[in-house]
Amino acid sequence: MSPRACAPDRRRGPRAVVLSADVAMERRTIDLRIAGQSYKVVSSSPAEELKRLAEVVEAKLGEIAPRGKALQPQAMLLAAMALAHEVESERGRRETLERRTRDLLRRVLVRIDDALDPFDEADAGPGD
Repeated sequence: MSPRACAPDRRRGPRAVVLSADVAMERRTIDLRIAGQSYKVVSSSPAEELKRLAEVVEAKLGEIAPRGKALQPQAMLLAAMALAHEVESERGRRETLERRTRDLLRRVLVRIDDALDPFDEADAGPGD
């Protein structure tokens, strides 16, 4: 999904955000509300998924801004930066886990090959 526009125009109302994974898929408009601001999102993604993501953003805003106080304009930016940081951290953890898993699998395969070598030599026989 990649948004084309995301900031609401306070003079003319909310602007549509276009999120699309595949142009050939059915696109529909979904209304989302984040930090008291309405957004119209055009997407082929399921409405439930977008609403869940909006809740994640709303929760992150709640962590950043104190409850009961008006959100500062930079709060959305700070929430986006915090979420991007979490994504990058998780990506790093996943890549480390994948690398460790590949190394472990290689070591296991080497041990299996080493364990099977005597059988391969026996099958080959003395004349081969």
